[in-house]
Amino acid sequence: MVGLSEIVAADRRFAGRIRRTPVLHLDAPVSAPGRTTERLPELLLKAEHLQMLGSFKIRGAFNAIASLPEEVRARGVVTFSSGNHGKAVAHAAAVHGIKATVVMPDTAPDVKIDGVRALGATVELVTPERRDVHPYELAERTGAHMVHPFDSREVIAGQGTVGLELLQQVPALSAVLVPVSGGGLISGVAAAVKAQRPDVAVIGVEPELAADAAESLRSGERAVWPTEDVYRTRADGLRATSLGTLPWAHIRQLVDDIVTVSEDDISRAIHGLACHGKQLVEPSGAVAPAAFLCGRYVPPAGAGPVTAVVSGGNVDPALVASVLTAQF
Repeated sequence: MVGLSEIVAADRRFAGRIRRTPVLHLDAPVSAPGRTTERLPELLLKAEHLQMLGSFKIRGAFNAIASLPEEVRARGVVTFSSGNHGKAVAHAAAVHGIKATVVMPDTAPDVKIDGVRALGATVELVTPERRDVHPYELAERTGAHMVHPFDSREVIAGQGTVGLELLQQVPALSAVLVPVSGGGLISGVAAAVKAQRPDVAVIGVEPELAADAAESLRSGERAVWPTEDVYRTRADGLRATSLGTLPWAHIRQLVDDIVTVSEDDISRAIHGLACHGKQLVEPSGAVAPAAFLCGRYVPPAGAGPVTAVVSGGNVDPALVASVLTAQF
């Protein structure tokens, strides 16, 4: 398990190199299934879509690369990503003056592929089924170090600084909603939060169409979903087919629950965040707020503030246009 000391060390390691993202207030209608629309207390947003490069991923990627011994780092790094982690690795590699190769699915949005290339990394496009296999072959062939997007102590510790900041910004926090894919973000946030405030509920949120983590938590066994199933969700950053081994250990011990949201919930959240909060977010970034805004997570009566981690803002313009012009 990643400890608080590792998260604090990560925070110090990239001090001044990333942003301390703000917590924003969102006063928006909440539509809960089976009841009329009503207003609940304001939802707070941990605005990681305003982080450098548009997502939280720079935290874990920078910590992982900065932690490498110089002789290992000099061989370069390789990773796989739907986009945001790839951008983060590309940036961190450029800062350290090393080569980075990012393996991406050929279904990734052009805005994310172009974003990785613009930061100087080499992009190799593969079929979704090959995304998690090809980078290991590259690492074996070239000697480059594999920077795993989520199954890594250093990455989890870096992502945990989100929770570290959040407790400082919202002392009365009662619950934090965190999107789940491979599990690195929720593992780090849970490790940081539960070490200091075990009373705070850590709630994971997944798309219904990629709900392997929710199934895992309920069954007690790490579930693996077929690639073609998880690629049905428009939340392209949350298409991991299973939790990482290390994140699964954290989730089993530290996460209170995992709820799911529909594709319509995600679209409604994107729309609501834009219209009520003036915040433009990608589908993956809208998943955690969607749980609150669409009534999939309802805080207990009298609970303190609830914060949703808005994980990213690198959105396809065509998708935004379709959602903002839709009727809800």
